[in-house]
Amino acid sequence: MTTVFETVRSASAVLREAGVDTPEHDAKLLFAEAFHVDLPDVDKAMLMGDDVERVVGKDDVRPALERFRAMLNRRAKREPLQHITGHAPFRYLDLQVGPGVFVPRPETELVVQEGVDWTTRHGMYSARVVDLCAGSGAIGLSFVTEVPGSEVWAVEKSATAAGWTRRNLDETVRRHPGIAGNYHLEIADATQMPTLNQLDGTIDIVLTNPPYVPLSDVPDQPEARDHDPDLALYGGSADGTLIPERIITRAAKLLRPGGLMVMEHDITQGERLSAFAGTCGFVDVVVHNDYTGRPRYLTAEKRATL
Repeated sequence: MTTVFETVRSASAVLREAGVDTPEHDAKLLFAEAFHVDLPDVDKAMLMGDDVERVVGKDDVRPALERFRAMLNRRAKREPLQHITGHAPFRYLDLQVGPGVFVPRPETELVVQEGVDWTTRHGMYSARVVDLCAGSGAIGLSFVTEVPGSEVWAVEKSATAAGWTRRNLDETVRRHPGIAGNYHLEIADATQMPTLNQLDGTIDIVLTNPPYVPLSDVPDQPEARDHDPDLALYGGSADGTLIPERIITRAAKLLRPGGLMVMEHDITQGERLSAFAGTCGFVDVVVHNDYTGRPRYLTAEKRATL
């Protein structure tokens, strides 16, 4: 019987040959999923030199190894790791994801954090928030669970993606029953003025990760290019700013004077989108860096009325 270390090392080599960016991490995570153990258990078994049999028991080794090999084969074909495992971590949530919905990235967690920090600084206990381009629900569900008393309206254009939002809403409500009446999902085009127009001028915060990838810059990574839905990826123009600019325009209508907008964008778009936000009545526009030090999102406040 081979050891966990040998099994994971061999799988890592397969993924490395396939061009996967993080072969060791992915191999360990797939092993954990296939064997129904936690990631720290895999690290411990590798360190201790444990046989694979010791992880799950003699009777369960064969089906666990078969699951692992099937998952490994899918990952080697560059299917997203999160599609294979069926879920993706995001802040304090574990979200269900799969074909038809954008897989949330770590940098988007910063969008939520800006909103949470802003409510804290302003001593708010009942923030009214809109999540435009909701996708899996990552942004809005994180906010409504982390800021007690907040109310979130989420907008998603794709009915397929909204199906994933509903799954994640159901699971989040199961774990946090108190949010049941505080999260509202609408299937609509977030860029259109009639969408949520009954809320115009009343919203404290708009949080959004809109489609922004330039049409002239198709991603190299197959995981994004071939599996993330185009509707959630591309910003509608060569430089990718068409849809983000429409989102800024919509946010300006939704927000009350003094309200906050936080929007993720491409690393090439900060200067242009900041200038556009200024023409839409926003002040104190600031572009912020992501975890890798690249300009990734902006914050702006709607100009207060005189």
